[in-house]
Amino acid sequence: MAMVVKPEDICSEIEESLIQSGLFSSAENGYGEANSWRISPEPYFLSPQEVQFFSDLGHHLLKFYTVCNQFYLDSTKGRIPEWFANYLDIGKPTELINLGRMKRFKRNLPGIIRPDVIVTEDGFAVTELDSVPGGFGLTAGLMSLYGGYGSPMVGEEHGGIPKLFYEMLESVSGARGCKVALLVSDEAKDYRKEMDHLGNLLKNKGFPVYLRHPSEDMFKEEGLFVREPDGEILIDVIYRFFELFDLPNVPKSDLIAYSCKKGRVKVSPPYKAFLEEKLVFSLFHHPSLSPLWEKALGIETFKFLSHLIPETWILDNRELPPFAVIPGLKIKGKGIQDWKDLYPLTQKEREMVIKPSGFSPESWGSRGVIVGHDVSQSNWAENLDRSLKDFTGQPSILQTFHKGKRVKAVFMDRKTRALEEMECRVRLTPYYFVVEDLPRLGGVLATLCPQDKKKIHGMVDAIMIPCAVADR
Repeated sequence: MAMVVKPEDICSEIEESLIQSGLFSSAENGYGEANSWRISPEPYFLSPQEVQFFSDLGHHLLKFYTVCNQFYLDSTKGRIPEWFANYLDIGKPTELINLGRMKRFKRNLPGIIRPDVIVTEDGFAVTELDSVPGGFGLTAGLMSLYGGYGSPMVGEEHGGIPKLFYEMLESVSGARGCKVALLVSDEAKDYRKEMDHLGNLLKNKGFPVYLRHPSEDMFKEEGLFVREPDGEILIDVIYRFFELFDLPNVPKSDLIAYSCKKGRVKVSPPYKAFLEEKLVFSLFHHPSLSPLWEKALGIETFKFLSHLIPETWILDNRELPPFAVIPGLKIKGKGIQDWKDLYPLTQKEREMVIKPSGFSPESWGSRGVIVGHDVSQSNWAENLDRSLKDFTGQPSILQTFHKGKRVKAVFMDRKTRALEEMECRVRLTPYYFVVEDLPRLGGVLATLCPQDKKKIHGMVDAIMIPCAVADR
């Protein structure tokens, strides 16, 4: 007869394992740190139909990236409206724009695709795409721990995240057994422990993977090297765990870019800032571009994404002609001609979100997100006004707010060590690894926040658990 393990004991065992692996803050170190959350005794279960949805989603999102990449390049050549590329280039330095347009990198796409998926009463909403995501090292660790209690983890059929991550980098480098440098910047230091964990998992399996701070790299004319006890190792591919807006603060970033341009080393994600802008969702919904998207994506993918991507608008401060309206934006059934018409909206009417589009330290980790119905009317107006004024240097978007479905989850109280129930809203973040041009689902992380929180993200009061396949 199998031994029955108490849920409280499962939580304690998982907590201890996470602390030992460096992925979690111990009680002695305090729970205000970035790597602390509430621990549940069970994973988040997805029905077979939901698992199929996430399996399909990766293919549609890879198509989306592929078409966005092609549209951008076509726009720079005048084959589609030039304003498509112009919007995506706002605020970027010329050197970075030119690097992203090089023919050598024409077909390069992000190797990891991670959407933010909100669970709603009607299904799902994809509110963002992240091609430089954190969390996949943590998800790998959680999948290993929760899977040990018998639940089949979503994504494990493809071999798990560490294996897929390395296979993705092999595809980028074009070489089996490629030597990999994981470069983590100071800006991304909160994720260093999970990348260290992932790197150790791979090294223990015999893969040549080296976690480094960018300042530790060695550059020669032949390429990029890392120093190991047994000598210098020539690197084939870099996994870039630093944001492009942060390049001036990344040591030796110019040498990394130089080696990349000269073909001495491959870099993933590619130096394509236009693929890291949230405002691309507004371009997807723009009525004059819809026929182009539908033709390029195919009717199936176009319809699939049209139901998932929220209505989104670029907060462009340029004046509209008297006969024009902002496409698709209406208040009480009336078209909007001036953003100032949004300033006096009531709390119910401003169920919208303002977000920096990208290329800014405020554009990741929910830092710059303003939920309209969660702030005062004056604060709403001030943020709209500031976002409009910043358009030419740092564009922002306005997006419809999708309210998360309420679900119940159990977690262990940190002080009493007893189980408690919490009513939550859920964000699911699947991780797709592009291997030989195919997106493979490695795992799905569920973040469950208290139902009164408008922003769903990793926080001390959240439950963070991997997704498993329900047996019903």
